[in-house]
Amino acid sequence: MIKYIKTTFLLILIPVLLGFVSLIIGSSQNIGFGELFHHISLELGISEDNAALQGSLHTILWQVRLPRIVLTFLVGASLASSGGVLQAVFRNPIVDPFTLGISSGSAFGAALAMLFPLIAVNISAFIFGVLAVAITYLVSYAGAKTSIVSMVLAGMIVSGVFTALLTILQYLSDPYKLQAIVQWTMGNLHTASWPKVHTALLPILIGLLVIIMLRWKLNLLALGDHEAMAVGVNPTLLKLILMAVATMITASSVAAVGVISLFGLIVPHISRMIFGPNNAITTWANISIGGTFLLLIDDFSRTVMPFEIPIGVFTMIIGAPIFIYLMRRNAINWNS
Repeated sequence: MIKYIKTTFLLILIPVLLGFVSLIIGSSQNIGFGELFHHISLELGISEDNAALQGSLHTILWQVRLPRIVLTFLVGASLASSGGVLQAVFRNPIVDPFTLGISSGSAFGAALAMLFPLIAVNISAFIFGVLAVAITYLVSYAGAKTSIVSMVLAGMIVSGVFTALLTILQYLSDPYKLQAIVQWTMGNLHTASWPKVHTALLPILIGLLVIIMLRWKLNLLALGDHEAMAVGVNPTLLKLILMAVATMITASSVAAVGVISLFGLIVPHISRMIFGPNNAITTWANISIGGTFLLLIDDFSRTVMPFEIPIGVFTMIIGAPIFIYLMRRNAINWNS
């Protein structure tokens, strides 16, 4: 019981503390904790200071930094949770939204909606994300079953096809839209705003809630279909639900901030290294660590240079060495 309390405390305390730190740092102006709490009290109506309320710092805190922090945490949590779900469903540690083609399909759908605004960007991203994973499944389907290796290979091929189609859209775009699409494909958090948070919030929260509710059944899927059926669980239906949810939250994230490659592969492994293979715990860990890790990378990307470097670049530069270190330290059994 004490162990679970400590785990919950760490998974909640660290993201909250990092959120406060993220509010006080930035390329525009750094502030102290005292000044931050003063502005929080102003926002809550505890104290009054008309000059501070109308100042630029107040706008920077609540209209620029806070929506970016919220959106970054949501995206990190959703990508990590999606990766953890897909790895449990397919019982393979190298599966993530990118390797199955979901990210590339969603990226193409979002870019298509940006170039030809017939439907909303998030809806288009979801449609093509579903299409991509459906094609991946159909291509790898043979002999009434699907091989994990063929699924991953098919996902790589589908991902490459949608990446090529995305390149065609970039070629057809005018210079202004081309610049927006290129920046967006590398991970685009500098345009975060409350409208983007509101658009991504509902589908991501619904998806995470479904994953949390089904977290115990992920352990059954990890054991195999026969074991799941032995305890009265329909593995096919459960897999379809979880894949649909993973696609929904991935598509919502891609539509909001662009493509952040392989983040959904790295974080679930870190969660398992720290908390073990129990999906009932790692589901919460993926949400907390995913959001915290992406927020930490975003803080670094927007403060280390006078100009902002796309977060997708830092995801690989920072995430890959950390993952290699943890892999060697914990001696991951890739065949398990």
